[in-house]
Amino acid sequence: MAESSKAGERKVTTLRLTEMKQSGERIACLTAYDYLTARLIDQAGVDVVLVGDSAAMVFAGNDTTLPMTMEQMLYHTRVVTKGVKRALTIADMPFGSYHTGADDALRNAICLMKEGMAESVKLEGGTGIRTIVRRLVEAGIPVCGHIGLQPQSINSYGTYKTRGTDQSEADQILANALAVQEAGAFAVVVEKVPQDLAARITAQLSIPTIGIGAGAGCDGQILVTPDMLGMNTQFQPRFVRKYAKLAEEMGRAFGAYTADVRAGTFPAPGESY
Repeated sequence: MAESSKAGERKVTTLRLTEMKQSGERIACLTAYDYLTARLIDQAGVDVVLVGDSAAMVFAGNDTTLPMTMEQMLYHTRVVTKGVKRALTIADMPFGSYHTGADDALRNAICLMKEGMAESVKLEGGTGIRTIVRRLVEAGIPVCGHIGLQPQSINSYGTYKTRGTDQSEADQILANALAVQEAGAFAVVVEKVPQDLAARITAQLSIPTIGIGAGAGCDGQILVTPDMLGMNTQFQPRFVRKYAKLAEEMGRAFGAYTADVRAGTFPAPGESY
């Protein structure tokens, strides 16, 4: 097992997340798509690093997560896991990698674990993927569920609006959470649902809930890293707290560099051989 990135800190495992829920310790999660960012996130003490298929949007510039392929997911997973020592790494299973049945899901999950060195995988869905989740878990692959707003289903929804605002959909989201837990999932992401629904789900589950746009009642929280760093200026939902303004800082740095090159002040004698 990899050494901790901070002396004396335990490696985060699926068991550790369960212990954190039971003891009331909040779970901090962020996404990563490259080695340098993953290493910095891990060294900061974040508990879970998700190699998200959101890379299709914030890394590759697509409008949805759907274009992400297994080959691309494997690449991002491999470089991220090189930078993570303490945190638990979860790799998203991209659209189409598990929708064609349990055999394909198992094959692709094994690839992410064996070649990508992920420690677990995440699937979107609930009652409809119960059999697939159980198959992966029985093969020794830890599975994180994902309920509420499911970005891979955006073309079915037609909108990114909050899910579970009416009673029938709220009941189905709860049923989805219970289904993935029953199938053996170790945790579940709860995305963009009313906070009272997320709190109710958290209270009824024995596995940790990781919220995104689901209020403070979840056992943990996750944000897309470029969003919370203020790099993504086009995406500003109410649930994203910006902890930095890197778009502005990077713009200033790029502009200063360009000005120095054009003025002939870079490189200086001390920056040359």
